[in-house]
Amino acid sequence: MIQAETKPAVLILEDGTVYQGVAAGKVGTTTGEICFNTGMTGYQEIFTDPSYFGQVMVTTNAHIGNYGTADSDTESNRMQIAGLVCKNFTTKFSRQMADQDIQAYFEKNNMVVIHQVDTRALVQHIRDKGAMNCIISSENLDVDDLKNKLKDVPSMDGLELASHVSTNEPYEYGNPHASIRIAALDFGIKENILRCFKERDCFVKVFPAKTSFHDLKQFKPDGYFLSNGPGDPGAMDYAVDTIKEILEVNAPIFGICLGHQLLARSVDISTYKMHNGHRGINHPVKNLLTNRSEITSQNHGFGVDAKAIESKSDVVQITHVNLNDQTIEGIKIKGKPAMSVQYHPESSPGPHDSRYLFDDFVNMIKQSKN
Repeated sequence: MIQAETKPAVLILEDGTVYQGVAAGKVGTTTGEICFNTGMTGYQEIFTDPSYFGQVMVTTNAHIGNYGTADSDTESNRMQIAGLVCKNFTTKFSRQMADQDIQAYFEKNNMVVIHQVDTRALVQHIRDKGAMNCIISSENLDVDDLKNKLKDVPSMDGLELASHVSTNEPYEYGNPHASIRIAALDFGIKENILRCFKERDCFVKVFPAKTSFHDLKQFKPDGYFLSNGPGDPGAMDYAVDTIKEILEVNAPIFGICLGHQLLARSVDISTYKMHNGHRGINHPVKNLLTNRSEITSQNHGFGVDAKAIESKSDVVQITHVNLNDQTIEGIKIKGKPAMSVQYHPESSPGPHDSRYLFDDFVNMIKQSKN
């Protein structure tokens, strides 16, 4: 029940479903593809993850804001989600390291929120119906008008977004005198990925998404990193062409999430839009090389086609599979020092089970240098 002192808001899905709620954050209107994250914590890392650019986030955890926000918890320089849907938007917090309450944080980032929504019913609906666009408004409650506006929102399928969140200029991270140099293609890189490399004595230079192989190799890197990011990998031929050139010279490559999908495309393995993506910090994955399982942090709406890999078994080895739905979670390119995973081993937020992958990449680089 919306109280008199609160401002109403409305959420409308592409299939016409309407949810009433209460406004928070900025008063306004926003659109995007609706998705849900099952994580119990780490909301600020999720909100600032560039992979969520263009998406309206539904949080399944009942309380958002209960531990405030802190600058140290961000994964990029701004909030990346298109809007937030939650059950309880809680401004009171008690964490000592917090800088501000979540309402102030959302106002600072000009972000629209609708809360007091039955998120359990909403998640069940989009889980069954699949990914779709939506619109949230706290300034216009005319449902018919909003439905017309929603018709103009482009589908995520076929949408190139990585160049919108990538750095405009190259920048460096870590110790310039480190033993290993890595050129990172920024399709929406997260801060904690860079920290994980720095902890392993790696000096990273981060390049814009559309940087050519010619410009990348001027840095004289020991290895190449393909980052996570938003959008459809099928719309990124520019990146696929660059990765093919890197593969030709047998340089070490490590890809995460979108980078994983792009590595697959570079050896002619197709990707596809998932009915519902994987977004959370508790996804079980089996490492087929070690026969051990790990709990992983995930955030993706596209996947690598398993049937396409079957026809390329002479080129690609499957290294990891999702234990919930058997989707492809990791690959290696046969005869090449190139590997990738669909999930997020930097785990911010999430468990640290998969951090070993950074060590594997560093060891791959060391072997290639010998």
